[in-house]
Amino acid sequence: MTDSHRRSGENPEPEHQQPYGDEAWQRARDDAERDAQAYSAAYPPPPAYEPAQPVAAGAAGGAGTAAWPPPPPHRKRAKRPVAMLAAVALTAAAIGGGTGALVQNLAKSDPGVGTGVTGSNVAQSSKGTVAGVAQAVSPSIVEISATSSAGDSTGSGVIITADGEIITNNHVVAGASTIKVKLSDGKTYTAKVVGTDADKDLALIKLEGASGLKTASLGSSDRVKVGDEVVAIGSPEGLTGTVTSGIVSALDRDVTVAKDQDQGQGQPDQQGRGGQGDGSGQWPFEFGGKQFNGETGSSKTTYKALQTDASLNPGNSGGALINMNGEIIGINSAMYAPSGATGSTSGSVGLGFAIPIDTVKADLAKLRAA
Repeated sequence: MTDSHRRSGENPEPEHQQPYGDEAWQRARDDAERDAQAYSAAYPPPPAYEPAQPVAAGAAGGAGTAAWPPPPPHRKRAKRPVAMLAAVALTAAAIGGGTGALVQNLAKSDPGVGTGVTGSNVAQSSKGTVAGVAQAVSPSIVEISATSSAGDSTGSGVIITADGEIITNNHVVAGASTIKVKLSDGKTYTAKVVGTDADKDLALIKLEGASGLKTASLGSSDRVKVGDEVVAIGSPEGLTGTVTSGIVSALDRDVTVAKDQDQGQGQPDQQGRGGQGDGSGQWPFEFGGKQFNGETGSSKTTYKALQTDASLNPGNSGGALINMNGEIIGINSAMYAPSGATGSTSGSVGLGFAIPIDTVKADLAKLRAA
């Protein structure tokens, strides 16, 4: 057997390889991560849903090129839901406050909301109530005490100018030598007659030295309807500022009243108080050819009146009949009492009459010029 000898340099033994060190291994991992990131940026992952079918672009019914619809907009998820809810709540509060302010502004600017008229505004919260009307209009209603050769009488009046012009009935002040007027706050003035119209049973007086008074609003009696609610304010039997309420019972009643001052002014009654009419504290008038509450005498006048069931009594003469917006629609002028009734039985039975305010407004120029 022969031996085989290997020449030097043939089939060399592999060299022993050095193992990776920690530093080389970290560099290799960093390089791999960079390559992965570059690949992800160049080739984004496919969507999680199936892509929509291509939409044909072109005329309806005709061939067109296929076009893929645009991808849906990317929406970010809120990172702080609590903060967003708080912001929504604040926004809602701001919108609610703005809406409230807008409603208030609209209410203020709405001409149909009860803004009333100068001097007799009815508060919005009390609009349409007797209490609201009474509170608004009472400062414009006065008590009138007139002294004449026939005696003393008590009536009422309505302030129509801030310097003290007052509308009342002619029979309240006819022939008076002195006139005293008491306001709702108790302040007293002396008054002079400016002008009278016996045919319409109206008079205009003026306070001396008055200013800044609260005036009433003169409405329109042409718009009054049967069944409308009304309020009456006056001073029956010297009870200043008495308020009653009712409805309009009828329109255009032909009421006849006395023009003569001796009939228009009553003699004092047993209690020393003056009255209108026949001395019993009642108002004589005629209706339908019949006389009520005493004789009207030969000197008389007839006018169209509003009829109301609001309670009227002696002393309400010249006072106000008011609608629920606080506007004067009539001047109270007569009432019916049972025949022969005296004292406590002579009060109102729900048949009262008032001069329409349109008649008053048409007569003002004449009264001022008298």
